[in-house]
Amino acid sequence: MNLAFLTALLGFAFVATATPGPNNLMLMASGANFGFRRTLTHMLGIAGGVTVMALLVGVGLMALFDAVPALNLVLKVASVGYLLWLAFKIATAAPVEERDADSRPMTFLQAAMFQWVNPKAWAMCLSAITLYAPDRSLLSVAIVAGAFALVCFPAISVWAWLGTVVRKWLSNATRLRVFNITMAALLVASLYPVLGLGT
Repeated sequence: MNLAFLTALLGFAFVATATPGPNNLMLMASGANFGFRRTLTHMLGIAGGVTVMALLVGVGLMALFDAVPALNLVLKVASVGYLLWLAFKIATAAPVEERDADSRPMTFLQAAMFQWVNPKAWAMCLSAITLYAPDRSLLSVAIVAGAFALVCFPAISVWAWLGTVVRKWLSNATRLRVFNITMAALLVASLYPVLGLGT
């Protein structure tokens, strides 16, 4: 373990979590619809969920998926179904003035649990373990998980902030509806490269 290795690992974790995907598209939509402060628990849930996922993938789940390939299909079906449902919820979100009192962004637990049906999170964690913890020792897996814990929140917070930047412009109900439908469409489109639907 040296500085070059840690720099490469942190760079990988930052780029993997900062690039567009289901988490970041939902954070942008949440920032636009609810504001940055109310989206904080969603962001913390993502950071916590990805960290725990990387740890569990490294200490055993990766081996389970290697041993039972059919689980990959089950994961893909569950992921597609849940992401389509989320896209529908985003696309049909009511303007602020029409929302009921119960309308709120994802909670910490919901965001953390979402990682288990988020195909990009699976791809990130599997790739990180393969590249940076090939021996799957507890120490190397913990270092990978620690890298995600360190960089995930700052990387994803930019997306929630971007949502707040356009929030004032989205005070118009028609523009907000178009924005939400666009975010939903991009969420569905994010399934294409991650799931390899083109192959």
